[in-house]
Amino acid sequence: MTSIEELLTRGELTVRGRIAEASNAVLLCTVRHDGATADCVYKPVKGERPLWDFPDGTLAQREVAAYLVSEATGWGLVPTTVLRDGPYGEGMVQHWIDGAEEETPGGSLLALVEGEEPGEGWKPVAFAEIGGGRTALLVHADDVRLRRLAVLDAVINNADRKGGHLLQAPGGRLYGIDHGVTFHAEDKLRTLLWGWAGEPLTEEALTVLGSLAGQLAEGAPLATRLGELITAAELAAVRERVAGLLRTRTHPSPSGQWPSIPWPPV
Repeated sequence: MTSIEELLTRGELTVRGRIAEASNAVLLCTVRHDGATADCVYKPVKGERPLWDFPDGTLAQREVAAYLVSEATGWGLVPTTVLRDGPYGEGMVQHWIDGAEEETPGGSLLALVEGEEPGEGWKPVAFAEIGGGRTALLVHADDVRLRRLAVLDAVINNADRKGGHLLQAPGGRLYGIDHGVTFHAEDKLRTLLWGWAGEPLTEEALTVLGSLAGQLAEGAPLATRLGELITAAELAAVRERVAGLLRTRTHPSPSGQWPSIPWPPV
């Protein structure tokens, strides 16, 4: 049976349309190989808009690097993602998650509530203006899946964890997508998942981070592959972030040197 990674890597891509609301070129495709088919997203490097703080033409590689780190944690939080040639040149190709909740970005994981307390089962993020001189408290679910994603984002230095980047698949699986602005050597963590800031990391997270530290050691397969996708300084920064999390044993807090919440948040 053809694995989804082999299918995405070797299959023939047929472009079916463009996802118009995306800031970069995002093409919905069908991929076929050896009798197997799947839907996928193809983001060609040529369709990437230049950013002032990230080198041009590197977003696709960063998406693949995020997938590799996610797989190394064992949490499987990022859909299968590969780097390959396509109809419009090299780009990243990612498995499309069927049945994901998309009508409301973030699904039931994010909410705005009145008052100053988040309520049972929710974690506070920040107050937001909602018009008419009123404010509401932005909250996210106190959910183990989100907490794992918050740890992953801290490791890969995700500068853009928006509500619309959370996909809930059938069966309770949670995925994070859109990881083009990750792995910067400077602290750029911007996320809606600040609810655990300053709290102790779970024992599960500490175990995963300890394993990840070993996989990031020089010469290890993961480190070697990441070295082909991000710069040496960025790889060193990943190692430093993992070591820092293991040293402090706590979820990071906003640094104050960079906006802590992405805009727009959805």
